[in-house]
Amino acid sequence: MTLFVGLGNPGSQYENTRHNIGFKTIDNLVDRFSARDISKTSFQGKLYRSASSFFLKPTTFMNLSGQSVQAVKHFFKIELEDVIVIHDDIDLPFGAVRFKKGGGHGGHNGLRSLDSHLGKEYTRVRIGVGKPEHKSQVADYVLHDFSKEEEKYLEALTAHVSQACEALLRESLNDVRAKYSLKSIENLMS
Repeated sequence: MTLFVGLGNPGSQYENTRHNIGFKTIDNLVDRFSARDISKTSFQGKLYRSASSFFLKPTTFMNLSGQSVQAVKHFFKIELEDVIVIHDDIDLPFGAVRFKKGGGHGGHNGLRSLDSHLGKEYTRVRIGVGKPEHKSQVADYVLHDFSKEEEKYLEALTAHVSQACEALLRESLNDVRAKYSLKSIENLMS
């Protein structure tokens, strides 16, 4: 079984923030797979299950995401190579999509938490959200809603990433990378 994890923060005030693009993608996947809610308090998150996969939205807040993922991974005896994490990435332009296995956290507190609880060798689906002008604005930037212009593309973007995630169930990471990587939102719209 594969565990898809979308990173984000719980609560309506964070629902449309850049940091929650992982949650938005999990919502799309849950609908796509008609997954059912099997959440338990001990999972520290919203957990859904389909025939082939689990879909998790940790409710621990971003900085503690690893606790939730570790609890689900341990309970269902999921191997680290079967964990796929979907997250925002400020080092990529808005709408860019990249795939990789392992690597550093790049200052992302959700990934930092996962690394400390699980190790680093999980698959990452990186969704570009752009970056603020000054480094000091990063925290504020990722916790703000997408712009009106960006919002127009979110549905298509999360649908594209969901298709890529579905492909990861049956194709190699390299094949998915070749088919689904995007340089920017313009690549998706052309």
